[in-house]
Formats: sequence, structure tokens, C-alpha cells
Amino acid sequence: MSHPAAGTSVVDLAIEGMTCAACANRIERKLNKIDGVSATVNFATETAHVEYPDGLTPGVLVAAVEDAGYRARLARTEQPAQEQDPTADLRRRLLISLALTVPVIAMAMIPPLQFTHWQWLSLTLAAPVVVWGAWPFHRAAWTNLRHGTATMDTLVSMGTLAAFGWSLYALFWGTAGMPGLTHTFHWTISHVDGSANIYLEAAAGVTTFLLAGRYFEARAKRRAGAALRALTQLGAKDAVVRDDGTERRVPIDRLRVGDEFVVRPGERIATDGVVLEGRSAVDASMLTGESIPVEVGPGDRVVGATVNVDGRLVVRAERVGADTQLAQMARLVDQAQAGKAPVQRLADRISAVFVPIVLALSAATLIFWLAVGASAAAAFTAAVSVLIIACPCALGLATPTALMVGTGRAAQLGILIRGPEVLESTRRIDTILLDKTGTLTTGAMTVVEVVAAGAEQPDEVLRLAGAVEAGSEHPIARAITAHARAKLGTLPAAEEFTNRRGLGVQGMVRLGGPAGTDAVRVEVGRPRMFDSLPPELADAVARAEADGRTAVVVGCDGAARGVLVVADEVKPDSAAAVARLRRLGLRPIMLTGDNESAAKAVAAQVGIDEVIAGVLPADKLDTVRRLQAEGRVVAMVGDGVNDAAALARADLGLAMGSGTDVAIEASDLTLVRNDVNAVADAILLSRRTLATIKGNLFWAFAYNIAALPLAAAGLLNPMIAGATMAFSSVFVVSNSLRLRRFTPRR
Repeated sequence: MSHPAAGTSVVDLAIEGMTCAACANRIERKLNKIDGVSATVNFATETAHVEYPDGLTPGVLVAAVEDAGYRARLARTEQPAQEQDPTADLRRRLLISLALTVPVIAMAMIPPLQFTHWQWLSLTLAAPVVVWGAWPFHRAAWTNLRHGTATMDTLVSMGTLAAFGWSLYALFWGTAGMPGLTHTFHWTISHVDGSANIYLEAAAGVTTFLLAGRYFEARAKRRAGAALRALTQLGAKDAVVRDDGTERRVPIDRLRVGDEFVVRPGERIATDGVVLEGRSAVDASMLTGESIPVEVGPGDRVVGATVNVDGRLVVRAERVGADTQLAQMARLVDQAQAGKAPVQRLADRISAVFVPIVLALSAATLIFWLAVGASAAAAFTAAVSVLIIACPCALGLATPTALMVGTGRAAQLGILIRGPEVLESTRRIDTILLDKTGTLTTGAMTVVEVVAAGAEQPDEVLRLAGAVEAGSEHPIARAITAHARAKLGTLPAAEEFTNRRGLGVQGMVRLGGPAGTDAVRVEVGRPRMFDSLPPELADAVARAEADGRTAVVVGCDGAARGVLVVADEVKPDSAAAVARLRRLGLRPIMLTGDNESAAKAVAAQVGIDEVIAGVLPADKLDTVRRLQAEGRVVAMVGDGVNDAAALARADLGLAMGSGTDVAIEASDLTLVRNDVNAVADAILLSRRTLATIKGNLFWAFAYNIAALPLAAAGLLNPMIAGATMAFSSVFVVSNSLRLRRFTPRR
């Protein structure tokens, strides 16, 4: 990972006030203009990672952000005990605006509800929505105006204020405030002066629709930082330190380099260090992804947060705090998330062009009608109609409705989509990296073969092994015992159980059951536990190791009687799923921390030609970066902590739902079904949802563009405009609802 250069310092700033990816880009450019400063702004986590020369102070950086129109403060390194929900304000605005908007729309659309003076009640209800409810849009629009740019916020603020402002004019200076006003409908196109028309329902409705979209987006964005919190929670909270023969439990932050600490079976190792005493198996799957625990003894290095399976260890701490491998993994995830190129919303990109055109057309309309001698009222009606018709009612529904229906259908299929920016990535994916353990395989050890020597019976070999292994907590032992009980039922009890560190286990088993008199010493473990093996057993061991499987030898009184082959089995649907991915035009590559022989054996079964084996978390991240540097658009599928940084860095990260919280939080898509076929389903549905959003945006803007010439010509009947806008909205919603019928083809 990168470190700051000499003479520079690093600070993280918490940014407030960003509403879109354009805001993040603007802040980043502002900071990078300062001499010696290198800044990366992450819109998802609302933070800026800044390297700056020692001559500067963080206050200069904060001032630069505030000068760009946003708020900044030094980010806290630890989460507060009770973090304030950043979506609470939006939720409150949405609920209050919704309650006020519903009666406004109802009165405008249903003539029987238009009682005497109904328009004044509409004004009373709509005013708080347009002013207070839409304040986030107005504030963002003002910031954009100061910097000469335009986004969706500019369009919303401009349209709603124009509709509300003209309604005020019509009510106080026109004839719309007269008792008995009704919204009558005429299918005619004629010059009008607009003094009897109000647009309060459009102003309040658009505000509420877009507040709903903004709220759901903010709620999804809030989860972006959860990957780092999940990583930090994996570590041990305290450690048992040994000092002058006495043991005492201390908080993890008081552990120092050189301290000796004790790790008992089932406990997490407190920090990175080297084993001084004891032997055990350590579950390092969070680091390597390998399902088989690693045997460690004196002199071996261990990593903090990995799990001590079955022995007592004494470890000397070598790295603590921010220097541990767990902390480095957290930084990798953070850097990967910050480095991901933000996808600017389609509506913002279109608005950047559309808004200046609308403003220019509105001004030109006013000048033209005044120049040809029309009345000031008629000229202003035409000019303001241009602004009102540009107000994006259907545009406000285009993305939220498609996203809501698409994500709802995805959830029914066992797919959780993080947010709208994820969908754009699925369209461009051409390479997919698949983790082995837990993704293509079950992630659990299983007995796949029992080989007996000579006249021995395989079931008897399995029975003896299951009886002895019942006393061990080792994952392979649990797999053997579970398989034996499932196949043979009740197992005999083993006596005088002994764990032979680094080799296996042994115990006395009575051959005739509890009442039997004949007892034999049964040994179960590694091949080197025995002086020699019969040829058929030696061949079985060699075949298993060549296939990347684990061979466990079973013997009685020192003589080998059989071999149990244990492996992490390939899921039955993995091969078909890989074939589907190829048909989608994707290039599958297996990326795993397992050894090369095991990886190639699995790859051959599922139909993958390219294998990258023996990689650590940083290597997985580097692989993603290398492929991206080659011009590839990369998807990553994984389920472990060791996959988190690569999932965050990939253009599209997919986490298996059976995986760790860290992997799920760092991903863009979560596959709840733990089915590899769900990967293809997720990509297909995401592409379909993105196509629907684009279709919605096209029709939403097509309506605006088609109606603008009528408005500019002063021929726009407001009721025709309202009906057309309603039809546009209904079309967008109906188009989105088609996603409910999406069914993946297997």
C-alpha cells in the first residue's frame, strides 16, 4: 500500500453538503489546485483523503472546501458510541412534505374537491413544501450557480420556484385568487396570459417525489462506510498478557510490541506476532480464503483476528494497532472505495446541458414577445411557461421507480442491489474474477472418498475415524465425524483421547461397543504419522494431493488401514453458472488464496481456463488494478474478509450472502441465495433495470423538449400541459413496472 512521501502529512476530512458526484469532483479540483496537495474525494463515504506538504495546516484545506460552497471538518478516527443518523433530516422532510402534498394534488386533480377558496388552502399547504421541503435542492442549486454549473438540483429548484412564483402572481395579482376558481379542461391551444392558472400541485409534487428518491439514495450511501466498521469489529477486544509467570486480561489498545499473550482454543489471536509456545491449528480463512486451517508451532507467525482452533498458544506481539494486517486490510478497503471512479448520475449529465438551454430559451421568449408588441403579462406567461414545462415531474420518477421495482424484483430473486450507480457498471463488465472457496465451492470440508487397505471394509474405517475425531474441534475432524454419523448412525465412544500436535489424534475404541472387551488404539492424521503405507493407500494419498485435496490416514496400533479424502466440494451448479457468464460475454478468471493444485482442480471441474492462486488480500486488489490498467472492466465475486478490498476496488463487486459482513458491505451487489447462478441473474437484471432507467429518462426529457416550443410560442394551455405531464409520469411508472415480470432463463 502507498505511504505519504517524506515531508508530507495525511488527513481525512468529513465533507458535508455534497448532493452528487459533480460536487465531489468540484471539491477534489479545488483541493488539488493548492500547491503540493493530492486529494481524493469519495462521494459515497462523504470524505476527502488528502496528502499535503508539512508547511500547510489542515485549516487551509477546510477553508478551501468551504470556499467551494461545502462544509468540512477533520474526520474522527473512531465512530461515536451513538452515531447520529444522517438520513433523519431527509426522512423528516419527506414525511412532512408527503402529508402536505397529497391534499394539494387531490384538490388540483379532482374537481369535486375544489370548494370555494380551495386555491388558498393549496397555497397554505404547498408553501412549506416548496420552501422548506425543497431547501436541499435550492441550497445545492445556489452552490452550482456560484460555480457556473448546473445539475439535477438546479433544474428542480428552478422549475419548482418558477411554478410556485407564478402561482403567487396569479393568486395575488391575477384572477386565480377569485372565489369559485375551478381547473376546467379544454383541448385547445391558444394564447393565454396565465393570470388564472396555478401550478402548486406540480411544485409540491415534484419536490416530494425527488425527496423520496434522495432519501433512499442517502440511506443506501450511509452503508458505504460499514465495511470499515465491520473490519474493525473482527479484531479481539482484549488479550491475556503473560508477565513474570502471571496472566492478566487487558484491553487490546494496551497491548505493546514485545508483550507475550496467551490464546486459548476458540479465541481470536489478539494481534500479529510469532508463536513462542504450543501447537495448534489456526483458522486463517479471513486472510487467505483457504478453508483448511493452518498448523502453527513455535517460530511460526500468526495474524491478529484469526481464530485459534484447538490448542493453547503463547504469542509474542510484533505489530499492534494501525500496523497490524487487519488494520492494513481496513486501509486497503478504504483506499479501494475512495479510488473507484464515481459514476455521475445520468440526470445530472443531461441537466448540465438542458438547464442552460431552458434558461436561454426562456429569456429569448420574453424578449421576443416584448419586441413584437405583446403585453407584458402575455410575454411573462410564455417565458415562465418555458420554465414550468421544464420542471422534471416524470424525470423525478424516472430513476426512483425503475430502481424501486428493479431492486424489489431482485430481492425476490435473492439479489440485493446497493444503489443506482451500481447499474451502470453492469453494462460495461467484460471480465469477472471468481473466488474459489465459498463461491464456486461450498466452503465446508466434506469426506468425498473412503479408501480401505486390503480386506478392510470402508465403513469400518470410517466408523473408527469418526469415533476418535469426535473428540477434536478441528474442522476436518468435525467433517469426518459428521459424515460418519450421517452414514452409519451412532458411533462408538473413544477413550484416552490424545491430540498429537501437528500430526493428528488417537484414542482407544472398543470394537464390540461399550460391552466389548477388545480395544484397539486408533490413530487418525497426516500420512507422516505412520512409518509406512500399503501401496493402495500411498496411491490414494498421492492422487488426493495432486487434486488439491486433503488425505487423512486411519490406522490401528500403528498399522494404516484406510485413507479418508477430505475436500471443499464444488457446488453442483457452478459449472453451469460459469457457462452462463461466458454467454453474457464475460471472461471468467479464478482468483483464490488456496494452493495452485487445489485451485486448478476446481477450475477444471467448472470450466475456467485462467487461474490465479496463492494470493493474499493485497494481491487480489493488485490483480483487479492490473486488469483495469489493461483496459478491462472488472467484476469481482467473493465472500470473505480477504475479498473485501478487491470487491470495493472492482468496477462491480458481488458478495455471496453466506459470506462475511465485511465482504457484503464492501460489495455493490449481495447474492442472498448463495447460488453462483445468481451472479448471472444479477448482471442480467441490473442491465435490464439500467435500460429501463435510460428509457424513462429519454421519454421524460422528450416530453419536456416537445412541449417547450408550444410554451415559447405562448400557446400552452396549462391543463393540456398538466395532462401531458401526468401521462408522461404514468408512462414512466408503467415502463418501470414491467421489471416485475423479469425471469432469468436457465
